[in-house]
Amino acid sequence: MNHCDTSVITCPVRFREDWLIVENSANFAFGPHAKWTSISETKLLDRNGQSAGNIDFVLVSYNDMGKIIDFASLEVQGVYISGNLRNPFEAYMKKPSKDFDWPSGDNYPKPDYLSSSRKRLIPQMLYKGGIFQSWKKKQTVALQKAFFDTLPSLPTTSKSEADIAWFLYDLVFDDNTKQNTLKLVETVYTKFEPAIHRITTPEPGIISNFIDTLQNKLDEHLDNNPPIAPSLGDILIS
Repeated sequence: MNHCDTSVITCPVRFREDWLIVENSANFAFGPHAKWTSISETKLLDRNGQSAGNIDFVLVSYNDMGKIIDFASLEVQGVYISGNLRNPFEAYMKKPSKDFDWPSGDNYPKPDYLSSSRKRLIPQMLYKGGIFQSWKKKQTVALQKAFFDTLPSLPTTSKSEADIAWFLYDLVFDDNTKQNTLKLVETVYTKFEPAIHRITTPEPGIISNFIDTLQNKLDEHLDNNPPIAPSLGDILIS
């Protein structure tokens, strides 16, 4: 089940509203006056012909003869959801209501920002992004701002010097339509290598805290499995 709610953009398709993400990315990559189009789900191969994955959108700039002048990438990353989605969905379908509510609990659906970054965004940026960087091609990423805010603070640069533009979107309630609409709320410009290094380099915790954890586990283990010490008789016999 694809789950879209009013606070978290969990479906990549939700980003396609008015194709705002594609237009913003093309303007960054080619400027406002270029002729361009977008091609979705394009396979990317490495030097050995092995798949590095699919590019969500390849933005292509072309001349009056229809020949490619330049290209850039657009990766779109929604947010994974942890918890049980089927139960609230089935409960809603039995009795649909605009006032539907689902009680919170241990298995309450919630955004899983950590998995979204470690399992999807970072590997994509490393492999597919690394190839585009070697080609000296611009890259763009469309994320929800709440997701981006969970990432480490990235070293920024100017728009003209940037390898990557991070377009941060949110769902903003429109009083006229009485609906949430997709809005660009911030753009962050970075160089490729400093940004990837920052994202992939963990901030180490305090070693004493880790030692305390190990000590607690060791104490528990020894309580349940005390070491077998030789008796005096065993020592004399040996």
